[in-house]
Amino acid sequence: MRYGLVGTGMMGVEHLNNLAVTPGAVVTAIADPVETSLGWAKNALGPRGDGVTQFADSAALAKSGLVDAVIVASPNYTHRDVLTPLFGEGLAILCEKPLATTIPDARWIVEQAEKNGQPFWTAMEYRYMPPAAEFIAEIHGGKVGRLQMLSIREHRFPFLPKVGDWNRFSTNTGGTMVEKCCHFFDLMRLIVRSEAVRVYCSGAMDVNHVDEAYDGRTPDIIDNSYTTVDFANGVRAMLDLSMFADGAENQEEITAVGSDARLDVLIPEGAIVHSPRVGFRQPKRVDRRVVEVDATALHAGSHHGSTFYEHQRFNAAVRGEGSVEVTARDGLMAVAIGTAAEISAREKRVVEMSELGF
Repeated sequence: MRYGLVGTGMMGVEHLNNLAVTPGAVVTAIADPVETSLGWAKNALGPRGDGVTQFADSAALAKSGLVDAVIVASPNYTHRDVLTPLFGEGLAILCEKPLATTIPDARWIVEQAEKNGQPFWTAMEYRYMPPAAEFIAEIHGGKVGRLQMLSIREHRFPFLPKVGDWNRFSTNTGGTMVEKCCHFFDLMRLIVRSEAVRVYCSGAMDVNHVDEAYDGRTPDIIDNSYTTVDFANGVRAMLDLSMFADGAENQEEITAVGSDARLDVLIPEGAIVHSPRVGFRQPKRVDRRVVEVDATALHAGSHHGSTFYEHQRFNAAVRGEGSVEVTARDGLMAVAIGTAAEISAREKRVVEMSELGF
């Protein structure tokens, strides 16, 4: 299966590293307007890069006839323009999150993807971290009883430098609640199996980037927030984000509480902790185990092995041996909740999803 890659920066290179260990995957084309980024791709490809054709943009790559599937890993704000020439060329597409930086662009991408007739997959890697995937399966299997509360904590490092410093400004990223947190809003929808009806977010840029300036412009991206999301089925979910907590032992901690038990997953520790209800002052019956991750998958990227597993599922879908698990519409809904959170944080109010047309 022949792959093209548009956008050969940090995430693009992670995709190349994972394709290198995906059976049957061959990279035949890359495109990026920045020479430095192309150099990173060539280094990642090594000897495999000898037969790879380089293009200036996605339009030329799409018309080349050299690829069966295209990975879009260009900056967020370029997704619509990059995708436009790919539709209608008979190509399967895996598009990095967020699907777009605005709801109108995301809606347009959904319309095109649903007309395209080829698999379109929104890259939501966090679904495929093995501990998280098992955690989700256990919730859906009834391990906590009737799910009522879901909380997600990500305490991590600040945003990394990117080419042209594009990720320092909300106009380019959609804002932190879209750019970063679309992962978690996607997880909420997947776990809760319902749609958001209202969102409240309290957040600001308090620590990171406050002393930075780019051509006289000051960054405007949230670096910490609390977000609550009410779902149509009565489940409530919460996201606790800190982008200046890189000393935390676990970067992600997810907790589900249901009628019968509480279930936690800790990443990268990989622990799943099941705590059934026992009654007042009764002995605890906590069960703790660790979900191991294949070493090859771990070493191929920085998302706890998830990009590798995502690629195996995408590859199978393109070959007709599996279904698309993360659709363009899933990508749209994650952008929509993130947009509601951005509005809520700025305007300091609850945002009803109906205000945004959902």
